[in-house]
Amino acid sequence: MKWNIRYRETWLHHTNPSLKLIVLILLFIGVLFVHNPNVLINFSFGLLLLFMLYTGYPWKFLLLLFLPFFLVFVSTASSMVLFGEGKTTWFRWGLIHVTEESFLRGMHLGFRALSFALLGLLFSLTTRPVRLFYSLMQQLKLKPKYAYSFLAGVRLIPIMIEEFQTVRNALKVRGDANKGVFAKMKRYAIPLLSQSIRRAQRIAVAMEAKRFSDGAKRTFYYEIGFGKNDVVLVVVFIIVAAAAYYAGVHYPYIPVEDVR
Repeated sequence: MKWNIRYRETWLHHTNPSLKLIVLILLFIGVLFVHNPNVLINFSFGLLLLFMLYTGYPWKFLLLLFLPFFLVFVSTASSMVLFGEGKTTWFRWGLIHVTEESFLRGMHLGFRALSFALLGLLFSLTTRPVRLFYSLMQQLKLKPKYAYSFLAGVRLIPIMIEEFQTVRNALKVRGDANKGVFAKMKRYAIPLLSQSIRRAQRIAVAMEAKRFSDGAKRTFYYEIGFGKNDVVLVVVFIIVAAAAYYAGVHYPYIPVEDVR
């Protein structure tokens, strides 16, 4: 099963995957300790700008991909806004109690979730799995047997989906598609598990033959290094974080610096 989605490669695609991973993890951790909603709002809009302009995918695809995370933002914020606690009541109806404090905490929580989602999307849409694992092996010294095992697992996912579709079509032809839930599970599980076991055994034998288990020094088909795009990556995210903090502190939308 192949998804042919055309995209253009930007400078984000040509950065070192390990460096990008470290930078985004640091930003992820940093967002956890930000309690100023103004800063989080600015940071989220900065990430959204990078997401829309520099992931290289069509706008329709980006909007479709962003929609579930926007719904997470709405649900996360609304759960805190509608059922939070506070002293300054804005609206009350039954169990619903909207206060100024609950609204601010809801917006804060929602934009934090949105920031996490955008960081993940930026990484996943601009990083090829092959380059990531080669970079982990070369820069972060991940053992090849683990890296290639993960790569093999990633490559097997579409194959397993195709096998599932084949089994489902075969059951439809035989007229067994309308059986009970447990009967369906049994009919799907046995062929899929048997094929997976055979495939895993073949991969294990192949890796053993290539001396993945004895820690031998290996060469790499792809040599992943550092370049000017990595400097741009660090500088851009420093600018985004610094601008979000400066604007959030000196030009706030909400006259609150800490919602805890």
